[in-house]
Amino acid sequence: MLNSSVAPGTFRTLHWSPGQYISSLDTPVPILVAHGREEGPSLCLTAAIHGDEINGIEIVRRVLHQIEPDSLKGTVIGVPIVNLDGFRRATRYLSDRRDLNRFFPGSPIGSYASRMAHSLFQQIILKCDYTVDIHTASFYRTNLPQLRGDLKNKAVLEFSRHFGGMSVLHNAGATGTLRRAANDAGIPSLTMEAGGPHALEQEAIAFGVKGLKNLMHNLNMYQTVRLWRMPQPVFYQSIWVRAKLGGIMLSKVDLDENVRQGQLLGRVIDPITNTSSDIVSPINGTILGKALDQVVSPGFATFHIGVVATEEQLETPLPATAPDLAPPTPAGAPTASPPIDPDAVEAFPDTES
Repeated sequence: MLNSSVAPGTFRTLHWSPGQYISSLDTPVPILVAHGREEGPSLCLTAAIHGDEINGIEIVRRVLHQIEPDSLKGTVIGVPIVNLDGFRRATRYLSDRRDLNRFFPGSPIGSYASRMAHSLFQQIILKCDYTVDIHTASFYRTNLPQLRGDLKNKAVLEFSRHFGGMSVLHNAGATGTLRRAANDAGIPSLTMEAGGPHALEQEAIAFGVKGLKNLMHNLNMYQTVRLWRMPQPVFYQSIWVRAKLGGIMLSKVDLDENVRQGQLLGRVIDPITNTSSDIVSPINGTILGKALDQVVSPGFATFHIGVVATEEQLETPLPATAPDLAPPTPAGAPTASPPIDPDAVEAFPDTES
């Protein structure tokens, strides 16, 4: 890999040069490689494709530096800071103002983002049997630690089962994302979401590390003594609920909280008139992500709600519209709420890694 060799049973830092504006000032990106004494699969862990998402950097550091290569079967490749450009400026984007995670698998003759994506994909990702791309929520939001993957893909579904009790959301991934491109190339790939950007969140980091240790154990790569045996919640659909009015948002629910249709999720208050607008759940589900308490504009995506399903339900077509997600009303119960405004629950694009 990268014109270098890593001997069995050793740990080595390699360097990847994605290409910078000025070649003479190029700063290579460090690549951590733990190569096992015995043969096994190759697992790639990438983080900070968005430069302000630093929880993944710490997750990759902890996982890689806790591995003893003599006890490892296969290879673990860690790219703690893919977007070194954005990391230095504490921003999600590259210096050309593009989102790197919308350009995979890239092109050698495209934009700066496309060339960088092409280089990473060709030189590192295609060398791997599995990939996990680690992200956080974006822009003043936070995510429950979770996996996202195309669970209609049997290889991805099987891959997701190895993480222990970490929730998994069925989502094929936007075109141009690393995991979508990897899956299209036949490499089972998942996104791991953990917390929010800019600040290290110890609980989310520990959760992510635990999930990856379970993964390596269940792939028979590296044994762990504290195996995570909790049942894995699977969410087959999710929606973002948006604020109807602008003002100061105050949340009333926590991540991982189960909510009911009609339950108060938060309130948006006009700081001058003291009038308020309630944010109400349109469905039964679990809070997978939320905006931090802050000033919001009308239409701001505030709460991300997931709907639990069995694996058998994954074989059926997903609901086409948000109102279909609401559970049926039992006989004798009050009449269901009016149809949900589709614009109120439109998917929020920046939250998908």
